[in-house]
Amino acid sequence: MNGQQITNENTSVARTTRLISLKARDPVRSLSSANFVTTEEHTEYLLLIDSRALDRECLSRSLRDYQPTLNIISANSLEDWQNQHIQHDPAVILLMIGGKKITDVDVGQTIAKLTEKFKSSPVVVGAESDELSQILKALEYGARGYIPTTVSIGVAAEAIGLAQAGGIFIPASSILAARHVISAVSSGMNCAEELFTPREAVVAEALLRGKANKIIAYEMKLCESTVKVHIRNIMKKLNATNRTEVAYKIREFMH
Repeated sequence: MNGQQITNENTSVARTTRLISLKARDPVRSLSSANFVTTEEHTEYLLLIDSRALDRECLSRSLRDYQPTLNIISANSLEDWQNQHIQHDPAVILLMIGGKKITDVDVGQTIAKLTEKFKSSPVVVGAESDELSQILKALEYGARGYIPTTVSIGVAAEAIGLAQAGGIFIPASSILAARHVISAVSSGMNCAEELFTPREAVVAEALLRGKANKIIAYEMKLCESTVKVHIRNIMKKLNATNRTEVAYKIREFMH
């Protein structure tokens, strides 16, 4: 497939890049050096929003390498995209938030703003966290998919395609991590008994009460290092990254 040649006016260096529709059967779409979409009919493209320049560039290149038929326009914010004077709305939007949480006020507002402005363009969120609670919150704000950075570039590309086709992507890892908890709650069983060993259940209850490792070790007559092992196992089973998340998830699913 021949690419359109784009000339950088500042450096006078010509470079060639592939810029075509998300649908492989569509004809090649072109993008002028001024960032105006010039097709006479309609242009489909992925709008990649990421405030981190290096991450944005790397992800854009990786997606193009995996799927050469992917037309990508990147921006560091919605305002940056607007300043590019693109004549057509994106077919799908990928908002990368990095290590931020969906529950952060600015993140939630950004998702809500995008879904409100682009009613016909699905918004997919990319983040470092794969917590089920964060995913559900993103969907609550109107997102049509959630891509954790733990997935491969292939899965990410397919998730984007699914959202554009009208589906909703949720990572399987997050669902599987919560499967036992959901099963316990739906069957009326005690979550701790279902998920944890007897000692892990005691440690989990102590974490829920905010007790320090030394106190837990003293009360259970264990070495502090053993308590830390139990905590690591609990975090793994709950797909949590710290003690605060452990307490939150136990409280969320047990009570």
